[in-house]
Amino acid sequence: MSYPFLKGHGTENDFVLLPDRDGSVHGELPADRVRALCDRRAGLGADGVLRVIRTAVVEERDVRASRNHREDEDLPEWFMDYRNADGGIAEMCGNGIRVFALHLYDEGLVPADEPVRIGTRSGVKTVTRDGELFSADLGVATILGETKVSVGDRSWPAVHVDLGNPHAVVMVDDLAEAGPLLEEPAYDVRVYPDGVNVEFVVRRGPDHVAMRVHERGSGETRSCGTGACAAAVATAPPGPGRWRVDVPGGTLQVSRDAAGHVFLTGPAVLVARGQTDL
Repeated sequence: MSYPFLKGHGTENDFVLLPDRDGSVHGELPADRVRALCDRRAGLGADGVLRVIRTAVVEERDVRASRNHREDEDLPEWFMDYRNADGGIAEMCGNGIRVFALHLYDEGLVPADEPVRIGTRSGVKTVTRDGELFSADLGVATILGETKVSVGDRSWPAVHVDLGNPHAVVMVDDLAEAGPLLEEPAYDVRVYPDGVNVEFVVRRGPDHVAMRVHERGSGETRSCGTGACAAAVATAPPGPGRWRVDVPGGTLQVSRDAAGHVFLTGPAVLVARGQTDL
């Protein structure tokens, strides 16, 4: 079977997009297909897969089951079916949703001059476009207390942040302290039974941090959008604000409004399209 694909990235956090509007191409999207696509030596290479599918096809279950879904909220037409590179299902991807929105705009699937609402397993998110930059309302970030993360024989306290997906934010003096991050950091599985994204963060200024991230199911990546938001809110005082977050793949802007909603702003780029039988 041959099927279409696109390749894109947000601050070098890269994805394979699979257009599958009515769900007839990939069915349940087997994990081995996701792994084959994401393989950087034998596949197309990516940190994850974004399937572009209508919400009605997934029977609305993934959106309505989200803790962020309001029962009185109309569901959007499009659903971002996100999978990590290891084939595992994930709730949300801050960089991926900007790439997903760019595809919808480019294909004329949504009005070019209006914000687009996108269904995710973390609820409905709204993305606004301003030229080459996209801003995603990721909802309210919740700080759930302190936990611990270890790499080899080193351990650090970490802030547990929920952005619809789980994060452990570690403050370090130097990003090199995390080592090569070739293996997953150790964490408390009672706190994170489904795994966790671990951010190692250094402060560059009052409203400026830099970070490295080990993403569950993908390893160290060049950027993590929800991770950038988690790093910003974990290192800032409560209330509205705006922060710069440097990642290996570029720079992201994070802001929080008076209602507590966190917004992620950054670029999105589509670099290739074609057919594959992986």
